[in-house]
Amino acid sequence: MPGLIQSIERAAAVIRLLAAGPGWLRASEIAASLGLAKATTHGILRTLQHVGFVQQDAATGRYQLAAQVLVPGTRALDRNELRSRVINWADPLAARSGEAVRVGALADGQVLVVHHVFRPDDTPQQLETGALLPAHATALGKVLLAHDAGSARALWAGPLTAYTRRTVVKPVALRRALAEVREQGWAVEVEEATAGQSGIAAPIRTYGGLVVGAIGVSGPTDRVCDTAGRARPQLVTLVREIARNVSRDLTKVGT
Repeated sequence: MPGLIQSIERAAAVIRLLAAGPGWLRASEIAASLGLAKATTHGILRTLQHVGFVQQDAATGRYQLAAQVLVPGTRALDRNELRSRVINWADPLAARSGEAVRVGALADGQVLVVHHVFRPDDTPQQLETGALLPAHATALGKVLLAHDAGSARALWAGPLTAYTRRTVVKPVALRRALAEVREQGWAVEVEEATAGQSGIAAPIRTYGGLVVGAIGVSGPTDRVCDTAGRARPQLVTLVREIARNVSRDLTKVGT
């Protein structure tokens, strides 16, 4: 069987990103969202523009899909499909971490929990599947916003709600935090959405590096973080490992 052509996968990811976004995107934003080199991104955009798939605003230099291009099903991944692909990995993550596991996708600037696994102990817990979480105040949301520049820009255009005294509400600080997430490949929340609760999350990617969801653990701060308030390295390693496994499943040939 002939091998896959990486450049086509990347071009498809650019098209899906532009189709799902709320507005025009800079080449640098597209590159950051997909984890591509800027030169590679510029080359893809120039080619897509040449064949009429994208258009560039002359004044701002930003890109969007050309009006005449119809891309059925360009939403990155059906949420039911995301849930079905992640189920086999979420349970092991809960068992190995000892914490609750949530899988999320962006929905109108919030995080929709598409799958939730209870913490493997006898404490009372409430099923969160279908719940909406604040994107700027959760590890899941930070991962998703870090790789969706359009949604991030739309979010910080308005006031950000402070859920605790630790919630990041200043756009400059949030942009800095999202840049750090992209650089390190994972996100942490320390009591930003709920006092006493913290979380760690990593991106789930499909073809071309497109981030279609996030998976993470959440629990009491003293279990998720060390005494200095930093994410426990073993949990970070575990979450990233599981996220990579899910991503591999999503990009298997013939699935």
